[in-house]
Amino acid sequence: MIRTGTKFRIASLAAAAVLMVGACSGSTGSSPAASSAAASAAPAGSSGTAATQTINIGIGGPFTGTSALTGTEMKNAADMALDAINWQVGPYKINPVYVDDQADPAKGTAALEQAIVGQKIIAGILNWNSSVSVAEMELTAKYQIPWFFGMGAAGTVNQKFASDRAKYGYWTSKGWPDPVKLTTAYVTAINDAVAAGTFKPASKTVAIYGEDTDWGRSFGAGLKAGFTSTGWTIASEDYFPLTQTDFSALTSRYASQNVPVIAGTSTAAASITAFIKAASDAGLKSLIVADGLGWFGDWYKMTGSASDYVLDSVPGFATAKAKAFEAAYQAKYGSAPSAAAAGLSYDWTNFFIKVMQQTLADQGSITSATLYKEAQDKLWTGQLTYTDGIIMSSYDFNADSIPDPVVGKGHYIFPVTQYHSGQQTVVWPADQAAGPLTAKP
Repeated sequence: MIRTGTKFRIASLAAAAVLMVGACSGSTGSSPAASSAAASAAPAGSSGTAATQTINIGIGGPFTGTSALTGTEMKNAADMALDAINWQVGPYKINPVYVDDQADPAKGTAALEQAIVGQKIIAGILNWNSSVSVAEMELTAKYQIPWFFGMGAAGTVNQKFASDRAKYGYWTSKGWPDPVKLTTAYVTAINDAVAAGTFKPASKTVAIYGEDTDWGRSFGAGLKAGFTSTGWTIASEDYFPLTQTDFSALTSRYASQNVPVIAGTSTAAASITAFIKAASDAGLKSLIVADGLGWFGDWYKMTGSASDYVLDSVPGFATAKAKAFEAAYQAKYGSAPSAAAAGLSYDWTNFFIKVMQQTLADQGSITSATLYKEAQDKLWTGQLTYTDGIIMSSYDFNADSIPDPVVGKGHYIFPVTQYHSGQQTVVWPADQAAGPLTAKP
């Protein structure tokens, strides 16, 4: 659980959870305890009428492969949201088609084309990796299948969307904003700590690392721009394969260079946790930014005390409804969920359910064409929003933000946290902080 200051209202992590959409053939129900807890997290949204039509909806993510832990959380959370409304919207029964992209663009496009051509999905939601998003945008454009809230965040997705909106607008919206919009939090938090005297680096030098993907390089570019613009020198930039788990050479070099700040990201649990442990084994006293470490529910089991003093920017289960979801998830699946993967997927699935409900109300049917029109008419203009989530207080888009959600206080935003013994303490922004950012002793 994230600890916060007494004045922290957790505006960025608030609210409820609306769940909705019809029973799936082959989908098993929750246990009574889990169903009860999930129901307490949000009201049901099905129409109460008998289903007369079945529509296939794609649910994307890396369900196997290097990012399978994240993908499993996403799938489970989406299922919980749909379970709560009995997999039905109005007369439509929702049949899920799980699009396993395996965190690989080629495998992702093959799986998506099979889902579109072979299983006739009319729309889809979620995914995780930016490089997969960029590749799959070609298929959603080719077959005119609207996709909602894909969490591939890199700026390459935005660039492709903007290059030909008439073509690539079928990738209607992102569930995670361009990382450049979020990296500024780390830079500001560190600079504020230097100014306050709680962090005293020997030099203003930073090494940037990350997975060699669209996400990793986009995140690294954001960090580089933020640090250099505030007087820091970049010692090096190092990008590695998503599957890499041996970081002994890299962390030994950092140790020999005596770099005071090391900042980067990886979306693979095995990779980012191995990096953290290698840094500890190398005796690094550097302040480490490991964006995404907390995306995995069992991250502390994988890192132990090596994660102490690491900085991350992640949401938490802060409200009563968020905690009810967390408890229901653990009861049903036997593992702890992360707020970033499971929590956000739960909220985005609920928002998609609202999109379907509003599409039915406005246009009388739920089809690829009507869902895409609703996205253009209501989602992109900020008229269709979701304020009953368990992670953010508001999920919304507008003409200036699209395909990204609106970022900022009261919208989509993460605090910067520092880890101590497996717990997250908010250290930035100041009005939310439960303690100061401190250096590793």
